[in-house]
Amino acid sequence: MTCSDSPRPRRTLRSLLLLPVLGFSLMLPRPVVSVVQAQAVESKLAEFKPGLAVKEPAAQQVYQRGENDHADIPIVFSEDVSADANVSVMIYGPNGPLPTSVYRDGKLVNVPIGGPYRLDVSVSSKIERQGDQPVVRSGRRFSISPVFVGDLWVLAGQSNMEGVGNLTDVTPPSDRVAALGMDGKWVKAEEPLHWLVDSPDPVHSGNPDDREARSKAAHRDRTKGAGLGLPFGVAMAAATNVPVGLVVCAHGGTSMEQWDPARKGEGGNSLYGSMIRQIKLAGGKVRGILWYQGESDAMQPAAAKFAENFTKFIGAVRADLDQPELPFYYVQIGRFVAAVDPQGWHVVRDAQRLIADKVPNTAVVTAIDLELDDLIHVGTHGLKRLGRRLARIAQRELFGQTGGTTPTLDHVSKRANNTLVLKFKGVNRPVGGPQPMDPSRSEAVAISPSSVRTPAEGLRPARHIGGFSIRKDDGTEIPLIFDAAVGPLKDTVILQLSGAIPEGAKLWYGYGLDPYCNLIDALDMAVPAFGPISLDELK
Repeated sequence: MTCSDSPRPRRTLRSLLLLPVLGFSLMLPRPVVSVVQAQAVESKLAEFKPGLAVKEPAAQQVYQRGENDHADIPIVFSEDVSADANVSVMIYGPNGPLPTSVYRDGKLVNVPIGGPYRLDVSVSSKIERQGDQPVVRSGRRFSISPVFVGDLWVLAGQSNMEGVGNLTDVTPPSDRVAALGMDGKWVKAEEPLHWLVDSPDPVHSGNPDDREARSKAAHRDRTKGAGLGLPFGVAMAAATNVPVGLVVCAHGGTSMEQWDPARKGEGGNSLYGSMIRQIKLAGGKVRGILWYQGESDAMQPAAAKFAENFTKFIGAVRADLDQPELPFYYVQIGRFVAAVDPQGWHVVRDAQRLIADKVPNTAVVTAIDLELDDLIHVGTHGLKRLGRRLARIAQRELFGQTGGTTPTLDHVSKRANNTLVLKFKGVNRPVGGPQPMDPSRSEAVAISPSSVRTPAEGLRPARHIGGFSIRKDDGTEIPLIFDAAVGPLKDTVILQLSGAIPEGAKLWYGYGLDPYCNLIDALDMAVPAFGPISLDELK
């Protein structure tokens, strides 16, 4: 049978009756109204605020949590939408939407600590009607991620905070550590953190006329820039499970005079004004300040006023941020390989050692035992250890975790047979608890239960401790110490002397610009340099 011979379907009476109706319907116009409506909607979607953007939050932004471990996240647009648009915001965490966080009064309120979060922002026009046609809406949609709620830490001071370590074997980035860069943009934190040339503030970036060319050259050729900020942030996030935002503000070669709070009104033309602007850009409240500065003051007559200026600086920052108990953790300056008078260096170091006992909510760690990558800048490996030391302070002070404290000199006493006993306070004794990584290793590893090793306790090394000396008023060494060893309770150092201590003698730890000091405790917290300590009236 051919195709032409195939049987045709039989037409029923029903189908025959419907043919005239179908034929009439085919003669009617096609439903062009729905097409026009669809085109109108698409046109309105394209036309509705075509330049609109979400300015805040930004991807990688970290919001400072409040006392209830929640934060409000402002939703800020590039133009005002309040008069002619409806805004809706949904937030999603790793496990789905957060129903308790709602959008009202321009903010997403009650966002809990954590992240990464994704924010879906919808902006639609007010309800419109076209005659009797259905409601037509138009709008824009934005998705911002990742966003976090955690802790913000300010990195301020001079070059050793800015970071001048070699960009080799640096701390790897963490998904829970972000940075507000010098350019005012949030990014995932990675070395180097500080790019002064990209700052909008002239105090950091200099002449704006050639800034672009200088920026390109810096980003192309840079080989230095590792700092302590990223190791600190990574250690904190790993140990506390709280996201960390680093607010970058440091500038090398600067003195306390240049950081003078009285220059706040100069805005971006002053270091202090620029720092306050950067903090306000981050939200205005922070968890704490990390500070490393003093080398510039140690090399000029300003050393004599360093303690006064630094104490006033701490108070001014707390007042300007309206955070009177703001934690302020800082570094005692380390070594400097140069042939200059060390007196100013001694004054600044000892002021830094003592301020932590006088000003509430402050703490000091030292760089006196760390290696350098040039004549004055702590090396990359040393900066990792320094960042973790600061993290241990923060963990102990703010989280009630094991963390650590800095072991500092408590008192000195004389014993028989020409012996001095130095008692230290704040010595860490984590017997049976988590131990830090071996400081000779370069990896950035936080103190966590997974790092538990054989228990260790107290000060170390047990023998041949370097850095102690007995000197005359003019700094001349009196060769008396032949052995320095940790005492049986491991919170003392016993100095064995070859003879009697002459009148007027002074005890030092870390005398001079480039001493060799190696006294640490079980958590790699180093003993700060100290001196002069008078030995005339010891009991």
